[in-house]
Formats: sequence, C-alpha cells, structure tokens
Amino acid sequence: MRYLSQRYAMPYGMQKAVLTDIGTEELAHLEIVAAIVHQLTRDLTAEELDAQGFGEYYIDHTAGIWPQAAGGVPFSSTQFQSKGDPITDLFENLAAEQKARSTYDNILRVVKDPDVCDPIRFLRKREIIHFQRFGEALRDLQDRLDSKNFYAFNPSFDKRPQMPASHQ
Repeated sequence: MRYLSQRYAMPYGMQKAVLTDIGTEELAHLEIVAAIVHQLTRDLTAEELDAQGFGEYYIDHTAGIWPQAAGGVPFSSTQFQSKGDPITDLFENLAAEQKARSTYDNILRVVKDPDVCDPIRFLRKREIIHFQRFGEALRDLQDRLDSKNFYAFNPSFDKRPQMPASHQ
C-alpha cells in the first residue's frame, strides 16, 4: 500500500508508473505469504498452535490470516511511510525492499520445506528487482532536478526550489 499511496506525490510519470507497478505486485506478494501461512496452519489443532508459540494468536484469530511481523507486531497504516516528498519516499522504498530481502534470507536460513522455500526465493528475487527499479526511479528524478538543490526542497510541493538565505 505504501507504494500506491506515494505515487500521488511523484512529479513525473516514470516514478508514478514504477510505484503503481510495484505496488500492485506487492499486493500479490501479500497473497502469496498469506497462502503459505494458511497452508501451514489450516490443519493444526489449538493444542499444536499453542505448543508452537501461537497460543495468543490463536486466541485472537483462530487460524485466520492477520498480517503481523514475526515479533507479533500487527500490520498498521504507519507502515505505509508516505512522506509526500519524492526523494524521501524513494529512499524509504529502497530501504524497505532491502529489509524485505533480509527477512526472506532469514526465512530461508530457518525453513527447509521446499513448498515454502521455493515461493520465498521467488519473492526474494522480486525484492531485488524492486530495489533496482526504485534506484532507477531515484536516479531519473535526480537527473530532472537541479543537482545542487535536490536535497533542499520537495519537488512535489515546492515548485521552485529556493536557495537558503545563507547561500544567496
């Protein structure tokens, strides 16, 4: 959702297109992860869930899919990270893709089931490609801006970059 929210503040079509494409694909990634979790938990008993450390989750959600981090922190809109500044947002996206890749790396270190590992490897590859695409979008954005000032203003809001008084 972060990428789909950020596209509105992008001043150029290339960045909007990248955010739309990757944002749409990320929704499919959520579906893939949810399907894996469902397949792994659908036949477990309450006792098995509790014995594996999922007792509190079971109490709240039974075997329903409730997106949350491995540490139990539930998904929230704070994870959208849409600042409304194209440069800030693209840097945030680069970091998010690397964090997702690291998470997939950690899953692959722990999980050995090929029915889980194969789709996780696919998702990991996509995070690398997303990182590359966001890097291209950032470079294109920076090339279109005054290279002396592109960190000093928000190109989606400040239509004319202003030099600080101390630099005039």
